[in-house]
Amino acid sequence: MTVASQTSVEIASQPALWQRALDLLPSFTDLLPRTGERVAVVGCGTSWFMAQAYAALREGAGLGETDAFAASEAPLGAGFARRYDRVLALTRSGTTTEVLALLDAVRGQVATTAITADPNTPIADLAQDLVVLDWADERSVVQTRFPTSQMVLLRAHLGEDVSGLPAQAAQALEQPLDKELVEAEQVSFLGRGWSYGIAREAALKVRETAAWWTESYPAMEYRHGPISVARPGRAVWSLGPLPDGLAEQVRATGAHLVTARHDPLAELVKVQRLGVALAERLGRDVDNPQHLTRSVVLSS
Repeated sequence: MTVASQTSVEIASQPALWQRALDLLPSFTDLLPRTGERVAVVGCGTSWFMAQAYAALREGAGLGETDAFAASEAPLGAGFARRYDRVLALTRSGTTTEVLALLDAVRGQVATTAITADPNTPIADLAQDLVVLDWADERSVVQTRFPTSQMVLLRAHLGEDVSGLPAQAAQALEQPLDKELVEAEQVSFLGRGWSYGIAREAALKVRETAAWWTESYPAMEYRHGPISVARPGRAVWSLGPLPDGLAEQVRATGAHLVTARHDPLAELVKVQRLGVALAERLGRDVDNPQHLTRSVVLSS
């Protein structure tokens, strides 16, 4: 009997955890950005891409100016903290060097909130407010259920009706993956608006789990050069609506095109499954991906 990987078990737990995020929203509301606040959202890797998606959603909803930064690249000089009312840090581990350094640099200058899975880490000493999602933490190196549960919580806090997302996640777990995807030699992920951040996370997820060639682009930008690598045996997966004419252009290359059937976050669940399937086909250990650690902690 084949034993499921820890990563697969965590991917499969998402419908229940997304519902838990919705149920617990009232207990976190006062800790999250207020309407009208100018917010800088920071993170690294997966957390940076989730920050990009959230920033686009929040600003698009008219709830306040929202910028997303890779924590290592936030422009801390020239009054960075004074430009914002709050810094929202996304960090599963609570130990990521760049996030901790940024929070330390703005301490006492701006309100700070961190969303983390582990409150017993240095993040607790640097952030004024903690949103703890320890029930969504992972044993795996690769993040799957923590960032998606976090995003469900944040979207609900923005006032979106995301009550149907747990059911969509359950459907995404049941639907078979296209054979052309599992056998593809290369996959490009596309998004528009907030789903571009999700597309970037999708590409990262397959790279992390399977060490496979993936790329990500805004859908309108894909035809400005990147489409040149599309051909039979490769795939293009759109996590949001495609601009007029692009589907026909992709199909003309012979590449396999996948268009979103669900909310981009539920599509991401299918992408996570693709990463595992590719890793298994290639004989890779999805629970111990090469060159990766659970948290990036740099020496001084």
